[in-house]
Amino acid sequence: MLAIVEISGEQFKIDGTTKTLRVPYMKDAKEGQEVPITNVLFNDGNSAPIATVLGHTRGEKVIVFHKKRRKRYRKTNGHTPRFTEVAIQF
Repeated sequence: MLAIVEISGEQFKIDGTTKTLRVPYMKDAKEGQEVPITNVLFNDGNSAPIATVLGHTRGEKVIVFHKKRRKRYRKTNGHTPRFTEVAIQF
């Protein structure tokens, strides 16, 4: 089975070995809630995939460094992205 779906504006490839996905943070999703996958771009099998929310996590810190040459300007910022763990079932 193979499917390509769009969740929260990003496309994900789901095959038979895919059990969980890390999708962009969905603030309205509660743990254990089923999330509708409305935009299925390609589906090889007969049944549509179903997504169940496992929980919310945070990724590794992303460092953002700005520099201007010869101007003595350096600035470091960063953020920790938030994700939603989703279990996929066919």
